[in-house]
Amino acid sequence: MTCPKTVRISDIIIPKYYGIFNSQTVKHIILTSGRAGTKSSFAGIRGIYQLVSDSDGSVVVLRKHHNKLRKTVYKEMLRGINRLGISKKQFAITKSPMEITYKKYGTTMYFSGSDGIDDTKGIIDEDKPIKLVILDELTEFFDDGEGEDEIQNITATFARGNSGDFQMIYLYNPPKNPNAPIVKWCRKMEKRPDCVHIHTDYRDVPAEWLGPDLLQEAEILRKLDERQWRWLWGGFSIGIDEAIYYMFGLKHIEEPEAADKKYSIIGFGGDYGQQNATTFQAFGLDLTGRKLRGLGEYYHSGRDSGYQKSPSEYARDFVKFAKDTAKRYGTSGVHMFLYLDPSAKGLQEEIRRACRDERVPVSIRDAENDVALGISRVQKVLTYGIMRISRRQVYAIDEFGTYEYDKKSIEKGKEVPVKTDDHCMDAIRYLVMGVWPRIRMWLPVTDREDDYVEGVIN
Repeated sequence: MTCPKTVRISDIIIPKYYGIFNSQTVKHIILTSGRAGTKSSFAGIRGIYQLVSDSDGSVVVLRKHHNKLRKTVYKEMLRGINRLGISKKQFAITKSPMEITYKKYGTTMYFSGSDGIDDTKGIIDEDKPIKLVILDELTEFFDDGEGEDEIQNITATFARGNSGDFQMIYLYNPPKNPNAPIVKWCRKMEKRPDCVHIHTDYRDVPAEWLGPDLLQEAEILRKLDERQWRWLWGGFSIGIDEAIYYMFGLKHIEEPEAADKKYSIIGFGGDYGQQNATTFQAFGLDLTGRKLRGLGEYYHSGRDSGYQKSPSEYARDFVKFAKDTAKRYGTSGVHMFLYLDPSAKGLQEEIRRACRDERVPVSIRDAENDVALGISRVQKVLTYGIMRISRRQVYAIDEFGTYEYDKKSIEKGKEVPVKTDDHCMDAIRYLVMGVWPRIRMWLPVTDREDDYVEGVIN
C-alpha cells in the first residue's frame, strides 16, 4: 500500500504494525509499549491516513485532560503529515479549536479532552462520520476518570451510525502493577474476536530510527537497575515492590564535605505534624556536579519526646536550622527555599514571620503534593545517582529503608504508601518536586518528562 508522494507505509511503521494498518475486521486496537515503541508515531500516521484515504470518514483524538492535547497528540498528528510526505498546504490546520481538515474531502480530525463522562457527545460530525477514535495515554482515563465505563460511553457515542468500518485505537504504557484496573480491562478486551493487542519496545524499532544516544540511555538504565529497565523500556508490568525506594543504598550516603563545595541554592522540604513528627530536610543544589546533596535535617516528634511544640517554636527552630545550614554550606549570596507541607498554613505564617524578624531570606512555597508523581521523581534521582543523603539525615536514612506500600492496596491495583514513619519521605518528596524544574535537566532526556520526549519516542 502506498500513499501520496509514493511514501510506502511499510517504510514508516514497524513490521509489528503492518497487519493492522488497513484492517477492517479489527474494531479495537490496543497498542502498548515501553519507551520508544513508536505506538504514538503509528497513531499519527494512521490518523492522518484516515483523513486522506477515505472521503467520508473523520477522526477524533482524545486525552483525558484538555491541557495536554496541544503539546502531545496534536503535534504527533502534524508529524504524521510529514511522515506521509504530504504538504501541510493540503490541510486547514487550526489551534483554536484544535482541528486538522483535509481540504480535498473536508474530512476532519477533532481533538478533545474527556474531563467528564459526557464531554465527548458534542463532537459528532453529521457530514463526515467519525470512523476512527484514538485514545491516547489511556491510563489517565482509569486514574482520573471512570475507567471502563467512560471508555464504553465514548465508544458508543462515536460508533453509532457507522456501517462496519468504525475503529478504536487505544495507546498506553503499562503500569507496574499487574493488578491495575487498566491491565484487567486489557485482558478482558483480548477475549473479544474483534480486538488485537500489540505490545512493542525499542528493540522492535530499526536502530537508525532511534539513534545511538537513545539506545545508550536504555542500556545505562539496564545496567543501573534492570528491573526498572524492564518496566520503562520493556513496557512490562513487573509488579510492585512493597519497598518504595528499593534502589536506595550505601552508595547514596555521602557527606557534603567530601564535595568541598559551597552552595548558592539551598532547598528545604518540610513536613508538619501536631502529634506526629515535624521535620525539615536540607539539600544543596550542586550545579556543577549535577547533584542534589543532603546537608542535614531537623526532626522533632512530640509523641516520642513527650513534648509537643507549638508552631511558633517550630518556626524558631527552622530559622536557626536555616541560619546554621547557610553558614556552614552556603555562599555569601545563597538563595534558600522552603517547600512546606501544604496543609500547614499556620506553621507557614509563623515561619514567614520568624524569617522576617530574624532577617533570614527564605522563600516559602506550598509544596506540590502529588504523591505518585513525587515518588516517581525521587526514584529517578536515586536510580541515576543524582541524590545524595548526609549521614546527619539519620531519620531520613531510616525511613528510606522502611517506607513501603500497603500490601492490600497493591492487591487492589492502587499503590498507597503506609502512613507510618513517613515524615522525612514526605519532606524529601516536597523538596524534589519543588526543585524539579532545575534538576530534571540532570537526568537522561527520556526521564525528564518533557512533552517533546512524550511526543517523539513513544
